[in-house]
Amino acid sequence: MKQNAAYRVGLIGYGSWATAIAKVLVDNHFTLHWWFRKAEDIHYLQQHHHHPRYLPAIHFPTKQLKFTTNLHEIMVENDWIVIAVPSAFVESLLQQIPASLWENKSVVSGIKGILPDAHQLLNDYLATHFAFPIHQYFAITGPCHAEEVASEKLSYITISGLDIDRAQRMANRFRTDYLKTMVNDDLWGAQYAAVLKNIYAIGAGIAHGLGHGDNFLAVYVSNCAHEMDAFNQALCAQQQYAYHARNAFASAYLGDLLVTCYSQYSRNRTLGTMIGKGYPVKSALLELGMVAEGYYASQSVYTLNQQYRFHIPIAETIYRVLWEHLAPEQAILQLAQLFR
Repeated sequence: MKQNAAYRVGLIGYGSWATAIAKVLVDNHFTLHWWFRKAEDIHYLQQHHHHPRYLPAIHFPTKQLKFTTNLHEIMVENDWIVIAVPSAFVESLLQQIPASLWENKSVVSGIKGILPDAHQLLNDYLATHFAFPIHQYFAITGPCHAEEVASEKLSYITISGLDIDRAQRMANRFRTDYLKTMVNDDLWGAQYAAVLKNIYAIGAGIAHGLGHGDNFLAVYVSNCAHEMDAFNQALCAQQQYAYHARNAFASAYLGDLLVTCYSQYSRNRTLGTMIGKGYPVKSALLELGMVAEGYYASQSVYTLNQQYRFHIPIAETIYRVLWEHLAPEQAILQLAQLFR
């Protein structure tokens, strides 16, 4: 097998999405420098050729993998860095990396969330703390569950970047027979859509857990799509982000919303279903055993909106269920009165 040596790629992350990304890059013949938090996970993968906890069906040719628990090593030895850890853990990791190590790097975000302490997208955090240039930043969005990538079911992702030509070159590195890639230049809008759809998926799960059927969920999701697009347009205008006309029906927006609200693989929908069935929020989070990005995102979006005061009743209602003990039955009843 010919190795892809044109670029040196480092991957920060060890969960299911990071593992799926690793498969894609290895299938495209990259030699991957992969960061894990625990050395014992590295030893297991080296011995058994699959991840000890996530997506064990993926068999890795370890000759294409270089492992480390050292973040500095990842930064020093690679040209482009893929970051695919839950948003709640990103800031503590980035604080370990000196600003000088970000120079001349490209960053690809596999984070479908917002950094909960800073209430910022990853690109805004990097710009604020490391003066990271926005034209070297790209985001993976779109309806793409890690489990389906692992089984090579046909999937699509969108690579967002302000420079379409650069985004296309980055997208080419991820394209395989089973993973198709598209590009857009709506960097902030695509990422905020990914943040919001996780919140909305919790609401879809709550409705499902309460016994509401497909008819109600269809109305719920269509109203979520409208709210998501209105929020994105208002925020981009308010912040004077580089806004480009988006197709709200594209897979990076509506497609990602649909799969996250309906799929059996959706952690956020699963969390909501448990809450709708009567689990207290904290108990549901413990029982889930994985990070549901929408839980943290709901607080960040609510906090951001205290400044902007955009009309986002669905997202704010889900926030009140998760953080202010609003009863799920009351939440869905309130929302049902607003839908059209």
